[in-house]
Amino acid sequence: MGLQIKDLSKSFDDLLLFSNFNLDFAEGSITCILGPSGGGKTTLLNMIAGLLRPDSGSLEGFASKVVSYIFQDPRLLPWKTVQGNIEFVLPQSQTHSQREAVANSLIKLVELDGFANYYPWQLSGGMRQRVSIARAFAYPSDLILMDEPLKGLDVKLKMSLLRSFIKIWQGDKRTVLFVTHDVDEALMLGDSIIVLGNQPVAIKARVGIDIKKHLRDIGSEYFQNLRGELHNALND
Repeated sequence: MGLQIKDLSKSFDDLLLFSNFNLDFAEGSITCILGPSGGGKTTLLNMIAGLLRPDSGSLEGFASKVVSYIFQDPRLLPWKTVQGNIEFVLPQSQTHSQREAVANSLIKLVELDGFANYYPWQLSGGMRQRVSIARAFAYPSDLILMDEPLKGLDVKLKMSLLRSFIKIWQGDKRTVLFVTHDVDEALMLGDSIIVLGNQPVAIKARVGIDIKKHLRDIGSEYFQNLRGELHNALND
């Protein structure tokens, strides 16, 4: 069963951002959303998360979903260690040993072995974002919203974080909505990629990718063609 946004409208003063906007997402998959800055992507995530109310329209299938949100800023608890930040979101019904085992497993998956007892201020920006990703998967959510979590990172670090995310997602296939400005991020992660246009927001392109994520070569002719199609839609 999919998640559907039907006839969604949202204005801010005189700015009509969404008008009778429709979109659907497949559950258990990663949908990447591309679009211009200030084009409504974050507003869309915030309405899905329930942080903003639409003026009209409906979000069908979302009400029962528990949401994790990964922001550009990792937003870790500064007084807790890496392990403590991850354990903090785990159900209190779990025993200490169970929470510790889950946290240790996620720390390993995001390649932070040896850093469990470090505090956020002792970590690099990329390492803090790894903790943020691990924490989002630790939280018992159905839907993970990601608002440009890799923005500002260098290419090498970004690719490393994407590989960590793919590894952790393959073991726990949550529904993910991933907002980005980076076409290559979308090509590496997306089962579906959506390009949004300016206000009022409309869908300019939508492509699906059936190739398994760990087998994707974004330098191949197939992905070069997709990249060109997405860039054309963004610049149209």
